[in-house]
Amino acid sequence: MNTKARNTQTTKERIIEAADDLFYQKGYEFTSFADIADEVKISRGNFYHHFKTKDDILGAVISHRMNKTKKMLKEWEDESKDAEGRIRCFIHILIANYAKIKLYGCPVGTLTTELAKLDHASQEDANQIFTLFRKWLSNQFKELGLKKEADSLAMHLLALSQGVATMATAFPSEAYVKQEVNHMNEWLRQQITNHSNN
Repeated sequence: MNTKARNTQTTKERIIEAADDLFYQKGYEFTSFADIADEVKISRGNFYHHFKTKDDILGAVISHRMNKTKKMLKEWEDESKDAEGRIRCFIHILIANYAKIKLYGCPVGTLTTELAKLDHASQEDANQIFTLFRKWLSNQFKELGLKKEADSLAMHLLALSQGVATMATAFPSEAYVKQEVNHMNEWLRQQITNHSNN
């Protein structure tokens, strides 16, 4: 984030941004109040003025991620005039975010997995980000005419994407990710071709 943008943010927004990054990089469980306060460069007193508990921050981070995801999906809709192009935008996010994925995994997948292990009350809220992707992808497949199998195809593509993100952390290789992205693009082409032939 550039200096000008940072200067226009409120302290609360800066706390949420810092917590978002730290939860992604270190994990929710291993990020402390002190870590976030140090990152934002504020006192503990100022910090507690905005958030009383780490769970409060987690809720704000999940809302922040939801809003970012909605904005990204809207941008994909604006960029691509057809559903096929929009789905390809989703597929290509693996390449666009490869540098972070190889270090920390998928931000959505890692958070939902960690909260599930902790049996955390916010797990269901975090899962809503996946649900947002699921519904959005399902709508794109419906637009392609694949109405009956739209949700199944959306779930399959989400699973493929998460699998590649996981393997990219275990075996960091941009060539591998690009190869898998090509496979997913080919899979999408086949779904459209099969539908056209029926």
